[in-house]
Amino acid sequence: MKLLRHTIVFSIAAMITLACQQAPPDGSAESVSLADIYEQVSSDAPSTGAIMHEEYVKTIGRMAYVWGWPMVNNFNRRTAITQAPEPGRLGGVVPVAPRGRLCMLTDYVMPDQSFVACPNQDVAYGGGFHSLDEEPVVIQVPDFGDRFWVYAFYDARTDQFGELGKAYGTKPGFYLLVGPKWDGEVPAGIKAVVRSSTEFCFTAPRIFINNTDEDRADAQPLINQISAYPLTEFDGKMKIKDWNDVPSFPAPEVEGESKWVVPEAFFDQLPGVMDAVPPMPGEEALYATIRQVLDAAQKDPQVKNTLVEIAIETEKEVIGPLFLWKHNGRPAGNGWNRSVNNAEWGFDYLMRTGTARSNMFDNRPTETQYCYTDNDSEGIQLEGEYLYEVTFPEGQLPPVNGFWSMTLYNQHHLFEVNDMNRYSLGTKNETMKFNPDGSLTLYAGAKSPGKDKESNWIPAPDDIFSLYIRCYWGKEAVLDGSWAPPLIKRVD
Repeated sequence: MKLLRHTIVFSIAAMITLACQQAPPDGSAESVSLADIYEQVSSDAPSTGAIMHEEYVKTIGRMAYVWGWPMVNNFNRRTAITQAPEPGRLGGVVPVAPRGRLCMLTDYVMPDQSFVACPNQDVAYGGGFHSLDEEPVVIQVPDFGDRFWVYAFYDARTDQFGELGKAYGTKPGFYLLVGPKWDGEVPAGIKAVVRSSTEFCFTAPRIFINNTDEDRADAQPLINQISAYPLTEFDGKMKIKDWNDVPSFPAPEVEGESKWVVPEAFFDQLPGVMDAVPPMPGEEALYATIRQVLDAAQKDPQVKNTLVEIAIETEKEVIGPLFLWKHNGRPAGNGWNRSVNNAEWGFDYLMRTGTARSNMFDNRPTETQYCYTDNDSEGIQLEGEYLYEVTFPEGQLPPVNGFWSMTLYNQHHLFEVNDMNRYSLGTKNETMKFNPDGSLTLYAGAKSPGKDKESNWIPAPDDIFSLYIRCYWGKEAVLDGSWAPPLIKRVD
């Protein structure tokens, strides 16, 4: 794939399209052959050259599509986003950077981003993709004081690794991200080594900011000390970057979240992903079975055509429905569902793929619990033409050590621009009004609940919408599920 090479004229729109349709996701050369794989596994591995009827190919192809969808998604994001010639913002909104670096936002994410579904407006986000086999990456951690913060690191499977954040008592300083094969010398001044299970790594800092001008100003010097860079540039000195002063790159115009998996290209990209991501213990048989079909597809155009057909079908019939909250997570009470095994998937392929489709890059459960719904407490789809009340009884706000919020998303799990520029309410909002009995009622709908209640109102689009509660650094009642999110009552 040839992308625009000139930094003066730089089109990420073309880059994303090409990355998802043509490029090997890991940038590697030819994939490892089935024969090479067989040399590494037992003699019980599937036979080469076996005749495969169409329905068998469809069966294995469907499972491979569901299993591999999050990883192909992840690799395509890295291939596209890291074409940025320097840290900057896609469309002036989404942080992008070359491999081995990151870029930070300095305020809440803007409502017109489509890089990732279900963003929040409680934190300043950062983002950067790395190839840790090429070179380790230094991560800077400033002294955040009492402010909540967490750096989430994701491997190729979208599993989170490492523990850097307020919840872990992490000390300020320099930390070294390394891949599974790295065996180098740790320089003086590095506080700890954080090892990824794959060469692939996505880094996503989240820094809490109260919704006041004063707190935004207080957060800026801290955000400007967040950085990532190759180990060769480490000199023991904190590097400062004004993240307000970064270039903006052209962004594609899309409806909904950017499409990172193209079914027609999926089975061309999957072999490269599997080469780059060794099986977890217990996945060897799965890898061998999928490889057998992929090998047959290289030799038989009919097998390849069948795989393409099943990819298109599975995208529509299996992946698509996972976008709906009723198919995601487990019941949390009062009509809500909640996340399960988030960012610690293991063999939970259902939840890994469901999350990748609906709200990619969750934090692990001890860092964040998520509750979500498309419906009111009667099981009826939320509609902007109606007004809804969500009342937290006295003493029953989400029990957290960090922060909580309730966010409203449009039908694409993205923000819908509104005149109040408000998309969530929670800990960060100091203007919410409590009821005389100590309870807190939040309102959601396209029409104002009345001037005296607007401080507690999240405007909705005229169309369908969903609600989403975040509990960062939850207490035991959040972690064990004994706390339930409140009823959602339609009031007009």
